[in-house]
Amino acid sequence: YSLAMTRLNRDWALALGLTAIALIQRIWGLAYPKGYIFDETYYAKNAFAISRYGVEVNVLKHTPEFVVHPPVGKWIIAIGIKLFGNNEFGWRFSAAIIGSASVTLMYFTARKLFHSTFLSTAAAFLILVDGLHLVHSRVALLDIFLMFFIQIAFLAILYLRYWIAGIALGLACGVKWSGLYFLIAFALLVLVLDWIRYRYYGFEKPIKEILKRDFIWRILQFGLLPLLTYIASWSGWFLSKNGWDRHWSTNPFKSLWHYHWEILNFHTNLTEKHPYMANPWSWLIMGRPTSFFYETPNTCGSKSCSKEVLALGTPLIYWSIAIALIVVAGIWIQSKDVKAGVILTAVAAGYLPWFAFQKRTMFTFYTISFEPFLMLLLIYLLYKYLQGAKDDEQLSRRKSFAIGIGAIYFACFLYFLPLYYGQTLTYNSWYDHMWLPSWI
Repeated sequence: YSLAMTRLNRDWALALGLTAIALIQRIWGLAYPKGYIFDETYYAKNAFAISRYGVEVNVLKHTPEFVVHPPVGKWIIAIGIKLFGNNEFGWRFSAAIIGSASVTLMYFTARKLFHSTFLSTAAAFLILVDGLHLVHSRVALLDIFLMFFIQIAFLAILYLRYWIAGIALGLACGVKWSGLYFLIAFALLVLVLDWIRYRYYGFEKPIKEILKRDFIWRILQFGLLPLLTYIASWSGWFLSKNGWDRHWSTNPFKSLWHYHWEILNFHTNLTEKHPYMANPWSWLIMGRPTSFFYETPNTCGSKSCSKEVLALGTPLIYWSIAIALIVVAGIWIQSKDVKAGVILTAVAAGYLPWFAFQKRTMFTFYTISFEPFLMLLLIYLLYKYLQGAKDDEQLSRRKSFAIGIGAIYFACFLYFLPLYYGQTLTYNSWYDHMWLPSWI
């Protein structure tokens, strides 16, 4: 017991220490750039309206506002606005806190999967040196909150806390509808894990046992509970008289259903061209990262200057992930390793559905919702690499090699740091950071 407590305390010390580093990264200069950048013009304004009226309205005209995403993420942004005011720091604060907290979740997810302090630290480190995660933790967009609730659900499933997972998945759907992909995938994953567990304990007909003992609970945990959680997230709309379509019917649930049809119609017809739209095929190689902010100031001591916030995953990490995905998939096909299967399920839930919407306007930064699981692909390969060591000496050498790779990732992250913080560069320096022509 004493040894277990010592390990737990050490884990918390490491996780919270890494989280503190993440928080410093995210809070520093959070109020810059000034003004709304990229889709903050929608979400930060919606959050301010929620902080005042409990629902999205046009605060100047006091009229209902049609919005195409559920309210949970905007409620979270509104907390920062309530605490620090309707300013850049206020509307970005919640993202910084949630982005930092995700480092803790990443640490304990890897700890549960691989039972290794070294691998858990490595997993949290990968988030600390990733640019896409840093940028999303410093802007008032919704995707970092979607990622956070998905992380909670995944960790809860690893610990067999399915009721918690159901609530987290309901909240994920309450941030963006794409949370539904994870809800379906994780529900199926749990049924498969049930089947594996029953087979391990020697039941002759595991599927029948699952249907008898657990299936009804899974319906409640991954069906009814997420639905009730999602509906509850619209409480501001139910309690207000100013919500869009609130009075379409005398029955508020019919009105909400009609509103959802309008939202669905918007998403299915979102095919407008955008200069930063990117096909999912290019996401893992960062083929077309999204520029959240760009201007040309005259404060760099050169004739031409550039200042940009680029939602770019640290290139060397993401290019490694693109390879790791293929390798881990191959390992799983050959060995059916449960660890590989669980991670690949989460990646598939976040990635594969987008290939079905080839005409839809999509962006590379959608990757953030399943980024922690992409990082776990690398950790899984490191796990297999260390597992293959013949003795302690070889294990030490392999860990040293992994630390060396981490140092290269860190150097790459530092090189691109000015693009994550929106720092002013000379145009020539900015152009040197454009490693691919498609980044311009």
